[in-house]
Amino acid sequence: MARKFLIDTDTASDDAVALIMALRWPDVEVAAITVVAGNVPLEQGVRNALYTAELCGSSAPVYKGAAYPLLRPYASAQWFHGKDGLGDQGYPAPKRQPEGKHAVDAMIDTIKANPGIVVVTLGPLTNVALAVARAPEIAANVSRCVVMGGNACVVGNVTPAAEYNIWVDPDAARMVFHSGLPVEMIGWEHCRHESLLNDAEMTMVRGFDTPLAHFTLDCNATALQAGYKQSGEWGLALPDPVAMAVALDVTIATEMTEHYVEVETHSDLTRGMTVVDQLGVTHDERNRAIWAAARAHPPIKVCWQIDATRWKEALYSVLR
Repeated sequence: MARKFLIDTDTASDDAVALIMALRWPDVEVAAITVVAGNVPLEQGVRNALYTAELCGSSAPVYKGAAYPLLRPYASAQWFHGKDGLGDQGYPAPKRQPEGKHAVDAMIDTIKANPGIVVVTLGPLTNVALAVARAPEIAANVSRCVVMGGNACVVGNVTPAAEYNIWVDPDAARMVFHSGLPVEMIGWEHCRHESLLNDAEMTMVRGFDTPLAHFTLDCNATALQAGYKQSGEWGLALPDPVAMAVALDVTIATEMTEHYVEVETHSDLTRGMTVVDQLGVTHDERNRAIWAAARAHPPIKVCWQIDATRWKEALYSVLR
């Protein structure tokens, strides 16, 4: 029996590759794709999701969701992914339109109809926060909530302290982390270093000579250059596909442990920081107020390490 996935995305270049992985995975059925504003404005994200699904020959329904964060001004990442989010390659408009139902309603209905569904989030958590606020009971129907977001005790990619998806809407992220959903936090750091696609690996992917292989590299052309400018590391960083690989095969995460995780929503300096209690010091008597808050919500599974070779093999398997 196919595993049911619901994917919430702010569809830009790496999101598109993550969608390809799920839509092409042999034992996965994507029950819904919900779109949120993030990397690109909402309408562009919807267009990109529809276009990517068409490339995969998929009729998975696509729903339009929140156009703005809960409380903050919207800030895109078009400087990183290109104005259209797909490297400004001039891709044509998709042939079909999004469904009429709002993404939040679709999320609630889809989760209720599919006990044990896996939810994978690739963008800001605005849609998910609105869904669990409206229907908190859906948390019990979700077997895994794999979140591409945050940074576990490492440098951020939009501020020194924060990863973009959490920073854009930290209030939503905090709601989701407190909601009772079985969150697995796959931080952006897992796309770096040995997880980057190097020149030889990109050449190999190009050599697959399939439409999806060419699309993967072409739509990430802007992101490849932006990533190098940002980090000084040469190679293609694909944070959303890394998280999707863990969603598809949890054993790709070779170290994952449960911790109290809080999202900073008040400080300008550390807005969106995912504060991971790696050493379990929250319960220290000097932290009584923090400990009381920690007991109010379940621990989060935090990914510390992945098998970089196996994540890449998962990617290659859907592009060949």
